[in-house]
Amino acid sequence: MDMLKYIFTNKYFYIGGFALIVFGAVSLLMADTLFMPSYTNYNEGITVPDVTKVTMEEAGDLLTSYGLRFEINERRSNPGYPADYVLDQAPGASSIVKPNRKIYLTVNTEVKPTVEVPDVVDLNLRNAELQLQNYGLQVGSRSYESSRFKNVILRQSIPAGATVDKGTTVDLIVSDGLGERMVEVPDIVGLRLPEAQLELRRAGLNVGEVQFRPTRDIVPNTVLDYSPRQGSLREGETLTLVISERFEVEEESEGGAIIIDSTGTRPDSLNPSIPDSLNDQPNNNNQE
Repeated sequence: MDMLKYIFTNKYFYIGGFALIVFGAVSLLMADTLFMPSYTNYNEGITVPDVTKVTMEEAGDLLTSYGLRFEINERRSNPGYPADYVLDQAPGASSIVKPNRKIYLTVNTEVKPTVEVPDVVDLNLRNAELQLQNYGLQVGSRSYESSRFKNVILRQSIPAGATVDKGTTVDLIVSDGLGERMVEVPDIVGLRLPEAQLELRRAGLNVGEVQFRPTRDIVPNTVLDYSPRQGSLREGETLTLVISERFEVEEESEGGAIIIDSTGTRPDSLNPSIPDSLNDQPNNNNQE
């Protein structure tokens, strides 16, 4: 306790603390104004030159002379320019960057990159387009032909496995969902719904809308009708089915007013369920 009292009452303790604070502040100020700017090249920038539309060798020499580095980021084929020609740069021309910054270049290549065409036959249209795009190919025209399965690829203009330039266009022939031949519509009235669907599928027809109709004497889920009612349809067409469902009996309310007498009992003359012969019988209780 005496030691602490001595320390806090000693003037040299406060002088030393003040000196330490001043030293820290001066060190921080020197680091901020002298050391850090020299380390980060603060207030020093270079305007990036335009190195597009020149050869790769010329671009490299120019960037080096500016104190910048460079790297080929991508090679792209463009028949309008010679090989090893700079097509693009990042950062772009006139950008302000720090010394020794790396500039990424896109350079033209004489040999076009090639890809192998994927097999998209029997795929749906959406998946076929995505797969062609993933391979770097372009989706061209889409023409339709008759076939049972709608939006399925029937043929492709370039066969699968062929090696083509990247960016080549592939045309697609797509199914319209309708066949070329006419098929007989099977008699499905009276069949249960799963059986009717199976018969239609075997005939090459599809089930579209299913409507339900309450019935009293027919087993639920039975085909009552269908449309269009034609003897034959084009393969792939759809039918609308009318299916039976359970008939829910609703209790009918009785009509007419019901009169209640003062004793809380209904007069016999107003109760049609009691025969007149019973109304005319003498009251045995009164005779007793």
